[in-house]
Amino acid sequence: MIASMTGYGKGQAEVDGLCLTVEIKTVNHRYGDVTVKSPRFLFAFENDIKKRVGEVLKRGKIDLFITQEAASERGLAPALNRPLAAAYVKVFEEMCETFGLGGELSLALLAAQKDVVTLREGDLDEAALRRCLESALGAALDAVMKMRRAEGEATLTDMDERLRLLEEMLAAVEKRAPQVPGEWLAKLEARLTKLNKDLDYDPQRLAQELAIFADRCDISEELTRFRSHLVQFRALFAQAEPVGRQMDFLVQELNREVNTMGSKSNDAELTRTVVAMKAELEKIREQVQNIE
Repeated sequence: MIASMTGYGKGQAEVDGLCLTVEIKTVNHRYGDVTVKSPRFLFAFENDIKKRVGEVLKRGKIDLFITQEAASERGLAPALNRPLAAAYVKVFEEMCETFGLGGELSLALLAAQKDVVTLREGDLDEAALRRCLESALGAALDAVMKMRRAEGEATLTDMDERLRLLEEMLAAVEKRAPQVPGEWLAKLEARLTKLNKDLDYDPQRLAQELAIFADRCDISEELTRFRSHLVQFRALFAQAEPVGRQMDFLVQELNREVNTMGSKSNDAELTRTVVAMKAELEKIREQVQNIE
């Protein structure tokens, strides 16, 4: 099933008093780029986290946030930063001596200084920590994939309708293109007649010019390739693997063929249809940019 690269998912798990919340936000990106922001005690798991995410989310700019919730008193505990506290005491004593200040250093003043008292993670069992992390991460990945698939399904519906329009316009071009040389000949003959009713022209030379014109505006090869690319594009709808890059390539090829049709058309009606086809292809290209 086609999946979008835009999505959001959240998962939470609690194991032995430890509660972790994982949030994943994804947007479109040419490659798979995973960024993890987590508490220090999870730094050792960062590579495992990126590997797990990469197995599920193949493409996109993926931002993953892990936070620790206060599930119980076991998670965090206050701790004294002794070297920093001693440094503050020394600075305060030097200030009193230097500036002739009186008064005693209070506990409240010392404790109020930044990072003198910190919250540290308590002793965490690694196996329990891993179980909690895997559970929360799995739930977040399931949620984000659900959203990406839902958006992918909506995108597929939109592209399917635009492909149908392209097929209709292609059929109109295929019907119109063979008529152009004959109409051009009729107009040329009428113009020659209007210029001089007694003008004597060589029918063989006129036939040669018609052959040259017909060859110059022949778009049969472009029409065949365009239809083939449309068939290949539709076939990607049923693929289980990410198809965004393949779709992007096919849209480029479709644009190449329709541009050539426009340059060869030499017919106002064909030109209008080609312009409409290019407009639909541009809308499909914009959708493809967000396909995984």
